Amino acid sequence: MDEKLQKVLARAGQGSRREMENRIREGRVLVNGEVATLGDRVSIKDAITIDGYAIVATEAGENRRVIIYNKPEGEVCTRKDPEGRPTVFEKLPKLRGERWIAVGRLDINTSGLLLFTTDGELANRLMHPSTEIDREYLVRVMGEVTDDNLAALKKGVILDDGVAKFTDIVDGGGEGINRWFYVCLMEGRNREVRRLWESQGVKVNRLKRVRFGPVFLPSKAKVGRWVEMEDAEVNALCSMVDLKLSELKPKTQQQKADLKRHKNKATAGGARRAPKGFDWQSNDKPEFKPKKPGKRSFR
Repeated sequence: MDEKLQKVLARAGQGSRREMENRIREGRVLVNGEVATLGDRVSIKDAITIDGYAIVATEAGENRRVIIYNKPEGEVCTRKDPEGRPTVFEKLPKLRGERWIAVGRLDINTSGLLLFTTDGELANRLMHPSTEIDREYLVRVMGEVTDDNLAALKKGVILDDGVAKFTDIVDGGGEGINRWFYVCLMEGRNREVRRLWESQGVKVNRLKRVRFGPVFLPSKAKVGRWVEMEDAEVNALCSMVDLKLSELKPKTQQQKADLKRHKNKATAGGARRAPKGFDWQSNDKPEFKPKKPGKRSFR
């Protein structure tokens, strides 16, 4: 079946549709030896190259992979950082002929759940505002928070880029000047959680994403580690955004090797003693949680 060239390239993990459209405009894409143009349609039988490198086109749903990464503070969500800071892509499993695409991003001071997929079309649909997938965060704020503040945050606050709000807020406990909350919102604008709280005169000093739609951050995904989703779980994501489901089949040799290598890293050095105190930046320390978590009603 013929499909638009940029759609096939995005599904092959080469980037978003918009990025692929730009590469086609720049004349960097060849189809069967000829320079491609926007509007071209291709099939998996066509020979496609980008900057001279052959691209393996696949049918929708074939070889689709999704991993959950527990991002620590201090990592940026770019492939290469001009300032030399660590990036979220450095710890992901290596791919051949494909690349990982981040589903959204978290700022350098935010930790928690990040999804990565080899399917650009899936990433594009999960990020698109029309999909209306909710995100849940665990946040610690410093300052006095009143019932009026919470009501305003749920009703809507005017920010620089328009009205924003939390769809739900649950008290997560806390003592003194610092309090914990679970908050939920339906979009992912830049620093939106932080800006919403700042509009009420309080400062966010800890922020972690714990859920993206139906996907929760699993306890086995330690800080700085990834967990691959099973095919049935990936299909559940695809069904949300009306994508063709993958055929359930055994893991490939590469996937098995990735999992084995990842488990060996996690267990290297044997058992460790429980740390004393709490080092926020360390990947081997327990993650922050409220001491007296409130009841979350919006799962």
